[in-house]
Amino acid sequence: MMPSPVIEMQAVTRRFGDTVAVDGLSLVVRAGLIIGFIGPSGAGKTTTIRLLTGALAPSGGEIRVLGEDPRRLSRRSRARIGYMPQLPSVNPELSADENVDFAASLFGLVWPRRRRRVKEVLELVGLGSVRRRLVGKLSGGMRRRVELAAALVHDPDLAFLDEPTAGLDPILRGLVWDELHRLRDLGRTILVTTQHIGEASECDVVALIAEGRLVALSAPDELRRSATGGDVIEVETTSAFDPFNLGEVNGVRRIERIGPRSFRAIVDDAGRATPDVASALAAAGATVASTREWRPTFDEVFATLVARASREKDESGSPAATAGLVPAPPASPPGGVAPSDRIEPPPR
Repeated sequence: MMPSPVIEMQAVTRRFGDTVAVDGLSLVVRAGLIIGFIGPSGAGKTTTIRLLTGALAPSGGEIRVLGEDPRRLSRRSRARIGYMPQLPSVNPELSADENVDFAASLFGLVWPRRRRRVKEVLELVGLGSVRRRLVGKLSGGMRRRVELAAALVHDPDLAFLDEPTAGLDPILRGLVWDELHRLRDLGRTILVTTQHIGEASECDVVALIAEGRLVALSAPDELRRSATGGDVIEVETTSAFDPFNLGEVNGVRRIERIGPRSFRAIVDDAGRATPDVASALAAAGATVASTREWRPTFDEVFATLVARASREKDESGSPAATAGLVPAPPASPPGGVAPSDRIEPPPR
């Protein structure tokens, strides 16, 4: 029997007056993965977090977190959730360890386990040496790390982290992601929002959000393939060459010219297609100077998918569907949830 979903959202909408902040969002998340909600400021990421934590009621649709309405979570379920808000929530007149200790006490951690865990999480976020300093005297980035420590101190089964790496330098961002991966490997479920598009590669599943809509939902590599239409081989020849007859090579979907001596071939599988493309070039009298698999940055992927979704919405008058971005299971999922909106833990 399959375990119950950790998060369920069915056609969830949230309006503020005439503004639609979340527009028909549906997904099902099971335990043991990191899902990244990625998008620009104002995309609807924080509103989604507030809906999932029960801070806001949806204008339409249905939400379940740990099997319950998040506005009416039982005490036991609340103790299984960690939450790091986007806005400051720590007390500037308390020290770093006092703030985290207070959060731990709210979740019932008893001494001496509480003392040990407070020290562990502050070391994790790089604040061990300043743990007794008043938060009001810490830098903005340090305060953000205190908030993260407070969200994780009770080792929650489900963590909602709203912009946890905002204001952190690259080294500390890496340490934070290392800890999130460790928690994921222990079976925890973590929902992270971020404006750092490059952090998509740190997630098991990425939900791209724009204008309150779910633009795409898939594993990071599948997002790249969705944006480009397949794997991409970048080829440079020693002299000018017209590559467009290569479209007849098995596995080549289309050709994009870059310059007189370079082009990109969008293929089904780069490993299999590269030798065939090289052979076809040789048969046509061209000499290959170099070949490599080209991988667009996640900034490029995001821009492509957002533009595509906007185009499809303009043409159809409704938000673009996410069908096909996540492989569908062989049987129809229970509860009427679309296969493209079902998120399963990746294989370990």
